[in-house]
Order: sequence, then C-alpha cells, then structure tokens
Amino acid sequence: MYELVIAGGWLMLPIILCSVVAMAIIIERLWSLRRSHVVPENLVAQVWQLHRDGEITAGQVSSIRDGSPLGRILSAGIINRQHSREIMKEAIEEIGRQVVHELEHYLNTLGTIASITPLLGLLGTVIGMIKVFSAITLVGVGDPTVLAGGISEALITTATGLSVAIPSLMFHRYFVGRVERLVVAMEEEALKMVEVMQGERETG
Repeated sequence: MYELVIAGGWLMLPIILCSVVAMAIIIERLWSLRRSHVVPENLVAQVWQLHRDGEITAGQVSSIRDGSPLGRILSAGIINRQHSREIMKEAIEEIGRQVVHELEHYLNTLGTIASITPLLGLLGTVIGMIKVFSAITLVGVGDPTVLAGGISEALITTATGLSVAIPSLMFHRYFVGRVERLVVAMEEEALKMVEVMQGERETG
C-alpha cells in the first residue's frame, strides 16, 4: 500500500484525505439518520396521551424536544397548541426547516468529495503523461523503465480517485433519498398531531 502511495505521487495525499473524510461522514450519517432516532414510533400517541390527560408541562415539552428531530418539530406545535391550526402549522414548519437542514449536514461535503476525487485522479493522469512525454523527449522510447514511472503514476491516481468517488457518490444519493423519506414521515406525524389536537382527527 505504501509503495502504491509513493508511486502515485503527491496527488495521492489529497485523494487519501478525501477518502478519510468521506468515510467519517458516511459512518456519522448512517448513525444519525437512523429512522428510530429521527422518527421514534408512537411519539405522537404519547404526546396526545399527555395532552388529553392535561399533563403537558414545560419539563415534558423539553424532554420531547431533546429526544429526537421529530420531537423538536412536535414541541413547536405543542407550545402553540392553544392557538389556531394555522399558527401551529407555521411554528412546526419554521422548526421543520431547521431540522431538515441538520439532517442534510455534511451531505454537501460528501457530494463535493464525490465530484473532486475523479478530477484529482485525472490531474494525476495528466501529470503522469507529461512526465512520460518529457522522458521520451530526453531519452527516446528505447528504455521502457524510464517511461514506467509516469505511466504508473497516471494509472494509480486515476484508479484511486475513482475508488473514492464511486462509493462517495453512492452514499450521497442514498443519504439524500433517506433524508427525503424521513422528512415525509415527519411531516405526516406533525400533521397528525395538529389535527388530533385541533379535534379534526380521531386517534388510532
């Protein structure tokens, strides 16, 4: 492995750095975007139970808000439950935009890595070919060992850049889709809570 890094030239360093950052983001997002963490089951039912029993206190609201991203959204509606349906929905939408932004945390960085690592690999290819043609200019094509270094550098950086970019792009698209699904689920749960609290929907 060390020999490959040396043979690939200095451009291997930013590519390897990108791979480390991408791996860290992928692991962090896999953990943070778990459905059980973002959209806990039966949370709306628990909120309705507290509301029906008149047990919603500032401490309960704080606990709900700190428990999950969905809890943050629901707590905005709970705080405004004495107001009209429109006010509740506006408060929920305002917090919802912040929550969605947090769910998309680091995804731009992952997408950028997926875009730039093939370009870094291509740059390594160009530099390697420049070395090849420079060697040809100096010593001709009679000695293949003189040309091997440049060709090797070109191939190694290209392969490494693609090896980082492909999984980064796959996970980026996967996380974007997961965030979209979680947002839809949170919207459904928040709307359900608003309608139940406003007496426009039966529980169950």
